[in-house]
Amino acid sequence: MRWFKIAAIVEAFSWAGLLIGMFLKRNVVHDEIGVKIFGPIHGICFIVYLITLAMVYTEQKWSKRTAILGVISSVPPFMTLWFERHITRQERKAPQSVAPAPVG
Repeated sequence: MRWFKIAAIVEAFSWAGLLIGMFLKRNVVHDEIGVKIFGPIHGICFIVYLITLAMVYTEQKWSKRTAILGVISSVPPFMTLWFERHITRQERKAPQSVAPAPVG
C-alpha cells in the first residue's frame, strides 16, 4: 500500500504541473515548454498509478467496484489523493484478521 500512496501523490502533483504548464501556455508565455515537460511526466505517472492500482487490487483483494473507482479517480485532477485516503480509511475501519491460536 505504501507504493500505491506514493503513486497517487506523484500522479496528483504531475497533474498540477501539467495544469500549470497549460495555463502558462495559454495565458502567460504562449510557449509549449511547460506542456512539453509535464505532459510526458504526467503520462508516465498516470501509467505507474494504474499499474500500481492493478497490483494492489490483486494483492488486497479489492472488489471490482473499488478498482473501477480507482481507475475513474485517475482522470479528474487530484482525485487520486481522495481515492487513496478513501481506501486508507476503509482499511482502518475493516476488522483485522486474527492469527489462529497455537494448538497444544
